[in-house]
Amino acid sequence: MDYYKEVQYIAQVDKDDTIIGKIEKWEAHKKGILHRGYTAILMHKENVIVQHRKHPLFDDVFDLTFSSHHIYQGDALQTNEQALYEGLLREWGMESSHIMTPPKLIDKAYYKAHDEKSTYTEHEIDYIFLVKLDKVPLANPDFAYGYELIPKEVLHKKIQELHAKPAPWVREILGLNW
Repeated sequence: MDYYKEVQYIAQVDKDDTIIGKIEKWEAHKKGILHRGYTAILMHKENVIVQHRKHPLFDDVFDLTFSSHHIYQGDALQTNEQALYEGLLREWGMESSHIMTPPKLIDKAYYKAHDEKSTYTEHEIDYIFLVKLDKVPLANPDFAYGYELIPKEVLHKKIQELHAKPAPWVREILGLNW
């Protein structure tokens, strides 16, 4: 089954990031309802892996490295680790054994952005994780048009030079100290 057509429930939250219920993922995006998501910044050595995102929402933008949501499995919301490991496998074909140190929660970022190419709105409290890998993964063509390795020290400059614009949440992440 196409991952984007699966019925999935995500955590609806308030501005304080308190879970107030669960909501079907596409309903949250159609109505612009505040929910919880995450971004995993994958690094190999001193390079950030920047994904050229292939997605029904905010397609053809660059992400640091992939973004998704914690999904409910029955009444239990995935832990950060479960969500990250599942996303890493799905989008990059990498097992958690390739993670060199435990994923580090850098910060949370709040943002709201309307996708110009669709009727969807991303309204999210985004958990931002730094994940160091022992090798460069290969992007799954179902989720990415491609990727680039950019040295962290020039990321702010180089991201503006890419042929596609950065995802709205990338602007928030670049403002953080990581």
